[in-house]
Amino acid sequence: MTVSGKLEITPLPNKPLGASVTLPRGVTDPSKLSDEDFKTLQAALETYLVLVIPNQAELPPTSQYDLTVRFDPSCQGSYGHDEKLFHHKESVLAKDGKCIPDRTEVVMVGNGSFEAGHAPGMKAFELEHPSQSTFHKDVLTEEEKANGQTRFYRWHIDSALYGLSPPKVTTLLGIQVPKCDEKQKIIYEDNGEEFELVKGATAFASGATAFKLLSPEDKEKALNTTVVYAPHPYIFIGKTKATSDGLTIVSEGKEIGLDKLPPWEESKVKKLPMVWTNPTTGEHHLQVHGCCVYQLINNKTGEVTELEEARKEVHRLMRPAISPQHIYAHAWNKGDLAIFFNQGVWHSVTGEFQPHENRLMHQCNVASGYDPVTKV
Repeated sequence: MTVSGKLEITPLPNKPLGASVTLPRGVTDPSKLSDEDFKTLQAALETYLVLVIPNQAELPPTSQYDLTVRFDPSCQGSYGHDEKLFHHKESVLAKDGKCIPDRTEVVMVGNGSFEAGHAPGMKAFELEHPSQSTFHKDVLTEEEKANGQTRFYRWHIDSALYGLSPPKVTTLLGIQVPKCDEKQKIIYEDNGEEFELVKGATAFASGATAFKLLSPEDKEKALNTTVVYAPHPYIFIGKTKATSDGLTIVSEGKEIGLDKLPPWEESKVKKLPMVWTNPTTGEHHLQVHGCCVYQLINNKTGEVTELEEARKEVHRLMRPAISPQHIYAHAWNKGDLAIFFNQGVWHSVTGEFQPHENRLMHQCNVASGYDPVTKV
């Protein structure tokens, strides 16, 4: 346990990553922490990768935004995605959230129907919980869902991956969370392992663990690989389907042609290191958005691995880190504020919800002013 003043950081027991936070007495808004306590909070985030502060259901969107950008003074001031591209009708993200009118960097995600007035200027709205049934190539059967099965929907980092740099931090706040002790399970199709989790949990995997699990040869390769992402990547994959573990896309030739995408510029195509360095621990993190990868470039030889083989390669490198013993699945309670180091973890939605099951969360991430780097 780390204490700065009366701020307490407590590692989650028997979990591979994550810690809980107790705010100092008299502090109810974490964006108002003293500089000393915030420094401790930031170091803890980059050490434990996911922090959870309970009892924050009344946290205003402005405070959530202020807290999020405090972690990265270089923030560009807008949501981590271009809003028009985020809601583009052909984007796989089109249904994933709605911006709060007076604080557009905060996005409402969840499931169900909600009345007008949730925020100033907010009309009645509907949200749809992302499901493997709409995104995976081979979906769960009705019998499998009835038996409590779910899937990792899409393992990812929060980032536009075009033009804008990946946010350093994402905050996710449970506003309306159905009290649910219902358990669901993920069955790994490649080896039959099972992972039990609470319905609707958010799953997290450590990029540092992913790197440590690589062979010496693969570590060397990863450290010398640049990942090229497709222009407007979420539109590029808009008609494709994902692998059953949510790590990448099944190559079937269904990608939207580069000449059919909205106008794009080569200078805005993201070419990022496969491995990013943690500024607090100095550890290497394997950080790849497997669904949006377009090419891999060997920095030593200049060799280019094209789309289908690039997907297979990142799947091979990422897969060990999502084994059950390496996953933290956060079971949500109303008022939980999860802060995660978006440049150090991958995360995924899980859970199968019915249309009448209402869940509302506020998500905030803001594009960084610079791309992550690797220090070899």
